[in-house]
Amino acid sequence: MVRMNPLGNARVRPVAVEVLSDDWYVLRKATFDFQGRDGGWTRQSREAYDRGNGATILLYEPRAGTVLLTRQFRWPAYANGHPDGMLIETPAGLLDQEDPEAAIRREAEEETGVRVGAVEKLFEVFMSPGSVTERVHFFAAPYEREHRDEAARGVAEEGEDIEVLEVSLSEALAMVRDGRIADAKTIMLLQWAERHGVVG
Repeated sequence: MVRMNPLGNARVRPVAVEVLSDDWYVLRKATFDFQGRDGGWTRQSREAYDRGNGATILLYEPRAGTVLLTRQFRWPAYANGHPDGMLIETPAGLLDQEDPEAAIRREAEEETGVRVGAVEKLFEVFMSPGSVTERVHFFAAPYEREHRDEAARGVAEEGEDIEVLEVSLSEALAMVRDGRIADAKTIMLLQWAERHGVVG
């Protein structure tokens, strides 16, 4: 189902929405009339990939100055030239009809073995608004090293095989600079941590 802005936009007149694919997620083609700033109307069409909304979290240990990241295979990155498709990321996942905070608690535990306590909601971001409808909710929370289940590797039934990395914030930022970390949400959260001094 297409989610429309409840406030609407007088410069947009929806005409039709066609489902092009409904396999892993949903690909829709929308046709609409759009009024330009000169007052004239044009008919346009856009395709948008709808995978639902998501959440991500930066897990940090303030005393040790470390963060928990994951490494897993990402086919789209591999298909677009990433050397091995193994992306280093902050824990993340889809909401699956859950409240964003509940969803990120579940994802953090599944992917890293951390049962998250208090979380801080940071912001919400459209990560690729030209083609994907997804809105991502960003969180941060401290973790306790001694209370982490080191056997966590994601959900095997969903094809997940996740490696957990514990690195210093300074090393993670160096990985951004040299390209070892190339995931947008992760870079945003690491820069947030550096700017706000939450680690070390």
